[in-house]
Amino acid sequence: MSHGATAGDRAADADWAELVSAALVGTDRRPVPGLLGRAAVGVVRRRAGQRPHRGEPLPAAPAEERPLAPPAARARLARMIGGERSRLLHEWLEAAAARGLRVPAEAVPWLLDHGAKDRSVRPLLGVVTGARGRWLARLNPDWSYLLREAAGAGLSPRMWELGTTGDRRAHLAALRAADPAAARELLARSWARETPEDRAAFIAVFADGLSPDDEPFLEAALDDRRREVRQQAADLLTRLPGSRLAARMAERGRRCLARRDGHLVVEPPAECDAAMERDGVRARPPRGTGERSWWLQQVIARTPLGVWEAHLGGTPAEILERLGRDAGDRGRDVGRGLVRAVVLQRDQAWARALVKREPVADVIAVLEPAERAREVAAIIRAAQVDGGLIMLLGGIPGPWTGPLAAAVLEKIRHTSGVQPWNTGELCRLAGERIDPALHEHARDVDDDLAAVLRFRFDMHRELARPTGGDEGGTVERPTAAR
Repeated sequence: MSHGATAGDRAADADWAELVSAALVGTDRRPVPGLLGRAAVGVVRRRAGQRPHRGEPLPAAPAEERPLAPPAARARLARMIGGERSRLLHEWLEAAAARGLRVPAEAVPWLLDHGAKDRSVRPLLGVVTGARGRWLARLNPDWSYLLREAAGAGLSPRMWELGTTGDRRAHLAALRAADPAAARELLARSWARETPEDRAAFIAVFADGLSPDDEPFLEAALDDRRREVRQQAADLLTRLPGSRLAARMAERGRRCLARRDGHLVVEPPAECDAAMERDGVRARPPRGTGERSWWLQQVIARTPLGVWEAHLGGTPAEILERLGRDAGDRGRDVGRGLVRAVVLQRDQAWARALVKREPVADVIAVLEPAERAREVAAIIRAAQVDGGLIMLLGGIPGPWTGPLAAAVLEKIRHTSGVQPWNTGELCRLAGERIDPALHEHARDVDDDLAAVLRFRFDMHRELARPTGGDEGGTVERPTAAR
C-alpha cells in the first residue's frame, strides 16, 4: 500500500483480506454476511482505479505461400467443423496436408483449439494452418504447440538453422532420404548443442535408410543421458543384425532360451545390470509384471530373430509349437518378446508364423500389403463379430481394398441378417477404412456405410480439384458431433 493511502483505502483492503480468508477456509467455518455481494463490490473497486496501459500494435500476419483449399473442400470443412461427419476431420486434414493446401483463415482458430486437445492432428495443423496459424500461435500460449510442428518446408538449410523442432526434423528427414550420410554428419555436428527432446526426435529419423554405416553414431547414442534417446538408438541397432548390440543381445538371448534333451528351457535373467540397461533393457517393469518376466521379454525382443533357428533348430513355426508345449508361463513371456522382435526387426517369416498361432495387429502390419489383406480376410471369414475382431481390425491401416474389403462387406451383410445389433462398430470401422472408391459396392450392404464412403469419396475428389478462390465460407463452432 502506498504512503498516500487513505483510511478508506486501508479499510477496504482489510475488508478484502477478510473476504479472501473466508472464501479459502469456507463459510461454514467463518460465516461472512453478504460475502458474494461484498466481493463483487470489492472487485469493481480494485479495478476502477487502474489506468489503461499504452498498447503496441501487433505485427501484421505474414503473407501466405501455400494455396488455399478449393472452394468445395472449404465448404465441406466448414460443415465438418459444425458437426457433420466430424470423425472424418483427421482424414480431411491429412489429405489436405499431403497436397500442401491450407485452410481458410476463419477456420484456423477453431482448428488450433482442436489441436490443443487432440495431439494426433498437430503435425497436420503445422501445414494446413499456414503462416496465419504460426502468427496466432505466438499470441496465444494455448496454441504454442504449433510452433514445434513442421510447416512442411522439406529440404531447407535455413530451416535447419532457424526453424522449429518440427521444421528441423522435416529438413533432416528430407536430407536423409536424399543422402543418408550427409544427414548423419549434419546431426553429428550439432548433437552436443541439441536439447534432449530434440535429440530423441532427430535420431528417430534414422529409421529411413538405416545401414551399418549408422552403427558408430547410434552406438555412441546408447550413452546419452536421456532414456528416450537411448531407447531410440537401441531400437534402431536391433534392426541391424550385424551390429554390436545385436551380438550382445544374441549372447544374452541364448542364455535365456535353450534346447536341452529335445525340450525348450527358459531361464530369465537373474538381474538387469548396467550393460543391459545401456542396450535398451528397462529395469523397472510395468505394474502387474514381474521383474524377471519383464527383463526376459526385452532380451528376447532385442535378440536377432535369425539366431533362433540355428540355436534351437527348426523353423519359426516349429519353434513356436515347442515353446507352447514345453515352456508354460515363461513361454508366454518369450512369445511377447518375439512379437516385439518381429515389430522391431520387420521379419516376414516370423510374422507369418506368429499370425498363424495368434493374430496380433502389430504383427500382421509387418506383412506386405497383399499378404496382409489375405490373412486378415481369412480371419474375418472365420471369426464372429466381437470385441476381439474389432480390436484386430482397428490396428489394420486403410485403405482396405481387394479381398479384405470384400470380406468386411460380406461379414457386415451376413451379421446384419442374424445379429443386426452387433454390426455398429464394424460398420464404423469399415466406413473409415474401406477405400472410398468402393462406395457403390456398399449400397446393397448398409445405407449408412455407403453414405460415409460416398462422403469420403467426394471429400478426396474436392481436395484434388484446382485451388483458388477467396477465403469465403463461414466456420461456426460445433454444437454437436455426429
